[in-house]
Amino acid sequence: MLRYPDPRLRKKGLSVTTVTDEHRTLVKNMIETMYEENGIGLAAPQVGESLRLLVIDTRPTDEDDKPTTEGLTELEKQVQQPIAIFNPEIVEQRDLTDYEEGCLSVPGFFETVERAQYVEVKGLDEHGKEIRIKTDGLLAICLQHEMDHLEGKLFIDRLSFLKSNKIKNKIKKTGYPDPEEVAEERAKVRELRAERAKTQSVAERAKTQPAAPKK
Repeated sequence: MLRYPDPRLRKKGLSVTTVTDEHRTLVKNMIETMYEENGIGLAAPQVGESLRLLVIDTRPTDEDDKPTTEGLTELEKQVQQPIAIFNPEIVEQRDLTDYEEGCLSVPGFFETVERAQYVEVKGLDEHGKEIRIKTDGLLAICLQHEMDHLEGKLFIDRLSFLKSNKIKNKIKKTGYPDPEEVAEERAKVRELRAERAKTQSVAERAKTQPAAPKK
């Protein structure tokens, strides 16, 4: 796993013209790495492969560490995860939202980033067939975050000059937090995301319930 400021993270990924068995092996390895690192998304440049490929699985897990749809939006539920997509391209995006983001290549640091709330993304699946993903929620955020990696961009590049420099200077001065600290910070962020998802889920259900009859 490459970490900032490794210069390889700044290289733009190359388009994949034909999806091969070698690419499918890379997909499998990237998904395994993503799970091992307790991440929700990973782009090929993060593992030293300058390709336009990303993998994602934003589903929460239950007490038995099994994937669940609890807290997912209706659009997120319609997308089969984990996702592997080559040459992803945003064909539509709308509305804006703020979200607390972190990155496996900048472990231990989290900041609020502004992203599109809804996106439609097209690309190729691991069999070379065109796919389209229409989604919102955390999945939309993660797609945009990972696609930034394919352009050589990190989430810290989307922060204000002061916030970005604060993180960069801290890394330069003291390095990254130890793995236990990183795990604790990720756990806190996941809890916040879970609470946010539950709140949104309750709000969505309230919208779909019939109004009480007027007396």
